[in-house]
Amino acid sequence: MAKIGSVMTPVGRKALLLGSGELGKEVAIELQRYGVEVIACDRYANAPAMQIAHRSYVFNMLDPEALRDVIEREKPDHIIPEVEAIATDMLRTLESEGYNVTPTARAAWLTMNREGIRRLAAEELGIPTSRYKFASDYDEFKAAIEEIGLPCVIKPIMSSSGHGQSVARKADDIEHSWAISQEGGRAGAGRVIVEGFVDFDYEITLLTVRSCDGTTYCQPIGHIQIDGDYRYSWQPQPMSTTALEKAQQIAKKVTDALGGYGIFGVELFIKGDDVIFSEVSPRPHDTGMVTMISQDLSEFGLHARALLGLPVPDIRFYGPSASRAIVVEGDSDKVVFDNLEEVLKEPGVQIRIFGKPEVKGHRRMGVILATADTVDAAREKAERAYNSLKTEVLPR
Repeated sequence: MAKIGSVMTPVGRKALLLGSGELGKEVAIELQRYGVEVIACDRYANAPAMQIAHRSYVFNMLDPEALRDVIEREKPDHIIPEVEAIATDMLRTLESEGYNVTPTARAAWLTMNREGIRRLAAEELGIPTSRYKFASDYDEFKAAIEEIGLPCVIKPIMSSSGHGQSVARKADDIEHSWAISQEGGRAGAGRVIVEGFVDFDYEITLLTVRSCDGTTYCQPIGHIQIDGDYRYSWQPQPMSTTALEKAQQIAKKVTDALGGYGIFGVELFIKGDDVIFSEVSPRPHDTGMVTMISQDLSEFGLHARALLGLPVPDIRFYGPSASRAIVVEGDSDKVVFDNLEEVLKEPGVQIRIFGKPEVKGHRRMGVILATADTVDAAREKAERAYNSLKTEVLPR
């Protein structure tokens, strides 16, 4: 029987977030609705989840001893990875000592780098994927491209939000793609995956929830990425019954292999009725922010329920919805969002401003959400609201 005692007492529940960005912030909010004490951790101060957590720590989460120090100090009931850049070997050690990692330390370890999850899906589970090769240095990289062929997609095995990703379409792109991959990895320069270009009609995120009730799926989410980073998402993505059934079968196979309770963002390519596995995140997914307006329990609410051992009943879907990421460019610790009265004047429009403390280069700083009678109308409404937003990046 799941029990939650009074917050910040010996009988209360305590959750420690490893990663405190916009996704972690929403998970923290949902956990606090259940009276859970939340500790937020990240590599930089004043991260979004830190602004609403009970306590916070700033440290390099790739440092295993620093990670152990914080966890032993707090002794949380739940350790919740929200980013990839974590010392996952230490998480596995701590789990073996009795700590509870969401969904499991093995899931965090396998999905932290693309090599682990790709080998699991393709080589152990026999799930269709793109052709791929791994490379540790430039010579191996060139050999991998020669074998896979052009065009191909290059990604660091450890990165997120499109960092370090590129497409090599011709021979002149190869050296530049290698440089991008070495600059954009979460743990710095290192090993990469070279993927064959997949001919697909569209790609989806199938949010898959493992809970004490079993496995539940959200409506499929369509999305558009630019340079590997999400810009738009919508729900539901129209697809054939056959393709949806195949997508759910693949998602269940992968998430059953990873185990544990929580939400998984399973990314898939769709070509007609064929489904090809791409990646999986054992946590809420950025494209799933659309669920904050599209359904009664957002992906964050579902994650909180599942990891707390609470039931996840049938998800009530409100109707066609869309999201539009607010990406800011510049170098500033003073970003101003203006003209919000115009942004929010249409019914069925919402905005979330994440509260990130600064931008260097480009950074996702918020999201616009919209709902309408059709997906196309929701996307158009979100775009109108986005075009009404005025963003000022002031000098430091």
